[in-house]
Amino acid sequence: MTRRHFLRLSLITGMAASAAMLGGCGFQLRGTQRQRNIPPIALEGDTRSLVARNLTVELNNLGNGIDEDAPWRMTLSSPTLEQRRLGGKDSGSQEHEFTLEINVSVQARSSNGYAMNNQTLSVISRQRLNDDDLLNRESLIEETRLTLSRRLAQRVVERISALEAFK
Repeated sequence: MTRRHFLRLSLITGMAASAAMLGGCGFQLRGTQRQRNIPPIALEGDTRSLVARNLTVELNNLGNGIDEDAPWRMTLSSPTLEQRRLGGKDSGSQEHEFTLEINVSVQARSSNGYAMNNQTLSVISRQRLNDDDLLNRESLIEETRLTLSRRLAQRVVERISALEAFK
């Protein structure tokens, strides 16, 4: 078993154990309850991005789904990933900050009125990367990108569920 596989297995096992302990005391993560006030939405813009695919999954899990003829349409920009090195060292292991952001608009099809107009939503993560281990570095960056895409899709769902127009 390689070190990377061992670390992943340890992380997954630790997370499962933590979830079991917290679940036993009645703890629930924010955003895990079904949000029922989102009407069917047509998705437009960059619908092929990883964020858009994760958003489609999130909406389908809520039972709302994507409908081309829906009374509301959501327009997504292409997500942008920014990586910023924290600290002053030039080589070795360093902390990096990743920011994934997307612009979102939600518009009523009947009136063309905006419930949300070109709002920027973002998520941030920090990751320690080693410049001397390029293969592992690229794997960690890819895992961070995937995680941020899922989190950003969840953030979009949280944001649109809070819209007054949907209540």
